[in-house]
Amino acid sequence: MFDKLGLSLVVVGALASFHAEAQTMTNMAALQGLAPLTVLAKTAAGKAALGANYTVTGGIQTGEIRQPTLLPFTDQQQQALRDAFITDGNLADLADGLGTTLGAAYQARAHYDDRLTYTSVSPAVAALIAYANATTGADSNSGKYFFANGTTDGKKPVSSEAIGILTGIGGSPDPFGTNYGLPGGSPGGDAYGDSRPFQTEHTVLSIVGYDYFNVPADNLVYNQGPIMDLVNSPSFPSGHTTYGFTGSLVLAELVPERFQQMIARASEYGNDRILMGAHYAMDVLGGRTLATYDLAHLLANDPAYVGRTLKGATIIKDYQAALKAARDDLTTALQAGCGNTVSVCANEDIGRLSNPAMNEAFYAVTQTYNLPVVYPKNANVLEDVGKAAPEAGYLLTLAFPSLTLEQADQILTETEGPGGGFLDDGSAFGVYSRLNLYAAAGRAAETAPSK
Repeated sequence: MFDKLGLSLVVVGALASFHAEAQTMTNMAALQGLAPLTVLAKTAAGKAALGANYTVTGGIQTGEIRQPTLLPFTDQQQQALRDAFITDGNLADLADGLGTTLGAAYQARAHYDDRLTYTSVSPAVAALIAYANATTGADSNSGKYFFANGTTDGKKPVSSEAIGILTGIGGSPDPFGTNYGLPGGSPGGDAYGDSRPFQTEHTVLSIVGYDYFNVPADNLVYNQGPIMDLVNSPSFPSGHTTYGFTGSLVLAELVPERFQQMIARASEYGNDRILMGAHYAMDVLGGRTLATYDLAHLLANDPAYVGRTLKGATIIKDYQAALKAARDDLTTALQAGCGNTVSVCANEDIGRLSNPAMNEAFYAVTQTYNLPVVYPKNANVLEDVGKAAPEAGYLLTLAFPSLTLEQADQILTETEGPGGGFLDDGSAFGVYSRLNLYAAAGRAAETAPSK
């Protein structure tokens, strides 16, 4: 039984004193914020949420639960297959959220020639993207093995401070594997814990088609190899969703005229991971929350987030200034490519994101995935963003600069989604799990049009 459960917290804690690896301040913030997942099995409400997570995930993947997706179900499956490849070098795969005309202008400058070679709009845009992806990617990756078995990579123990996050709340690793009958190390499961839906679900639909590079593929080769092997890559949180929301939010800040469409694109990108059989709904919600939290702190120029040395990124000491420089470059490139102003070209869209009602309906079902309430005290009340997470307002003020931070926080508060979800435990991080940036951006645009 011990072998199937993998390393216990007791063992991990003992090992940590010998050769543990320290986590960064931003890693710790992410781990702390995501940790409520690990106590769900301790309450009836938490168990209900875990059960619904499994059922909803399977229903979406097989199509038994019909969502108002942006495309018909079989077409959305094909989009999910294309979305399996991450274009983190330049966000080219997310640029369709900019619309038919602007998306084409963007991809003319920033595209992938093959899986390793890509172009960029400009050095300033590339640097902005790289720093954001490096920040959120590192925080997301820090969570995968931590929540699976209390390690940094499946084997190396995390610091005693990190383990203290779990022991402090009585949390247990491997919540998905343990509760879905496939603990870490089980035959057919993830070696470390938190096995993915394609390992735990009884039925996983095959998706056969063409990937981002128009190469014949299916979800098997993107889940179990050889193109992408996720067999021993723990499920929580979703790295793809973290990237999808990070990149989409960066593009939304750069082109505020398409803010809402970029949020819809981010939601589609995350939801496509469920269609692929690669992630649970909770993974997607975790990735979305983490990316939004981190980007808000970057936009606020939080000293813990800016000025750091990050793998694959140039140091940025002032993210707000970097954003403005990148926006100037991108605006020049887009206007040259589309032959008009960005505001005019932003309205030239005949793609799947051109219908506001469909975008809003789709985003709405992904806000909570109808998972049950875990923290009822937050369920029927608005949480004051200005008090709990005032930096969140920078998500709007950098896109709509005539707004004050107080106005932005008020908009975020008034447009919040349903509360009390599995991450909404009363923490500042938890507030981000219920932000409805689609509605907030619409309100912000009405109040203070972008410049």
